[in-house]
Amino acid sequence: MDTRFAISEYPNVREIISALDALIQKPIYSIEPGALKNYVENYYDKKCARSKAMISEAAKIIPGGVQHNLAFNYPFPLVFNKAEGARLYDIDGNCYFDFLQAGGPTVLGSNPPEVREKVFELLNTCGPSTGLFHEYEYKLAKKISDLFPTVEMFRMLGSGTEACMAAVRVARLATRKKFVLKMGGAYHGWSDQLAYGIRVPGSKFTQAHGVPRFCFRNTGEFFPGDLNDLERQLRLNRFRGGTAAVMLEPVGPESGTRPVDRDFCKNAEALCRKYGALLIFDEVVTAFRVGLSGAQAYFGVTPDLTVFGKVVAGGYPGAGGLGGKREYMKYLAAGIHGGGKHKKALIGGTMAANPLSCAAGYHTICEMEKTNACQKAGLAGDRLTAGLKALIKEKDLPFVAFNQGSICHLETVGTIHFAINWAKPWTIPGVLKATSARKTEMEHMGAAYMAEGLVTLAGSRLYTNAAYTDEMIDEALAGFRRVFEHVVRLD
Repeated sequence: MDTRFAISEYPNVREIISALDALIQKPIYSIEPGALKNYVENYYDKKCARSKAMISEAAKIIPGGVQHNLAFNYPFPLVFNKAEGARLYDIDGNCYFDFLQAGGPTVLGSNPPEVREKVFELLNTCGPSTGLFHEYEYKLAKKISDLFPTVEMFRMLGSGTEACMAAVRVARLATRKKFVLKMGGAYHGWSDQLAYGIRVPGSKFTQAHGVPRFCFRNTGEFFPGDLNDLERQLRLNRFRGGTAAVMLEPVGPESGTRPVDRDFCKNAEALCRKYGALLIFDEVVTAFRVGLSGAQAYFGVTPDLTVFGKVVAGGYPGAGGLGGKREYMKYLAAGIHGGGKHKKALIGGTMAANPLSCAAGYHTICEMEKTNACQKAGLAGDRLTAGLKALIKEKDLPFVAFNQGSICHLETVGTIHFAINWAKPWTIPGVLKATSARKTEMEHMGAAYMAEGLVTLAGSRLYTNAAYTDEMIDEALAGFRRVFEHVVRLD
């Protein structure tokens, strides 16, 4: 097990939560409307004209003009055609620092040549897919199992969403219980039963448009980081079918946007053992980013099942998987060993574990191991966060910056920090109105960052990778400084 982690010092969660609580009570501070107008007219309209024209045409045949939830939409999405290391380039030739990192998986950096060359070799011999077994399926599974002591067996799937779906089905078969509890605000993919309580804790079914409410009858949420609330629901579920699994993002919902105490996961594990529920770690972001052995090794926790995402294919397509203890993974047996004395979970995936994905994933993880990429990315995250904190203090802004290694957060409006309390239903309209207004300003801040050459995730989350140098981080901080100079209180 590799014990080099990206987190050099775990953040002070109580201090961060207090700052976020204060942020959402204050007036909104955002980019001054005149400065935003200047960015739109002098950057987007003039320097991104080809992107604007292409998106205008794309919107005629693609709903919304884009097909990726991560694509930034204000004032219009930009079209990127090159990714290299820590940088992105759009079709107008503009260069950006990449803090989106395809949603988190490219810890090595975008499109690393060491991996790309191996993919070319694979394409020149086998091609991307055969529908049959390839040696890289074994190599990737063995590599992951070697790095994660809890992963005695691994099954490749097509996405993190599919892996979460599989984890729930396995848990129900293994425990013969029906309820699944998730942390409020966490995102575990977009399957019907898990599209519950996403983004805003307490939101229940309100964010899951198009999903019938009956799909959630066996899904519950508990307040982030609240062990008492978790145990209360575990105790209640004992009398109505039991809890099959507790699903956690180990650093907190939305990749730690609302962080949890360092000992939370360990205590949650103890509660799972007490009530006979499986512990499922959703490490779509944290696996191979917090460390090569995941957040579970950092926290000293032994989950029963681990969900993997994009990084297991090195950022290439076909990016997801489920690993865990042999006694539970047997429910995913395929091929000649499928079935047997136990029921087999309904799992598909014709293109899962294709040679292209497995080769890219295997060589990515090997290169990360060889170059100590996790720690390097974490140090870049430390430098970026320290610089952002200094700028916030200098400009006397209510913003909150913190990081868990290379997972960095810059909260300017605190949209996701709101929560819905159904015991006080008269407060719900106010919460929905506040989050809508703050989401708009989050988009405006993100647009300003982009115009200064900084690609972020929704204007509030930033991932660093091992390709960043100190000089690059300092240059990026200069861009944030230029944006902060135009921030005002909006009344």
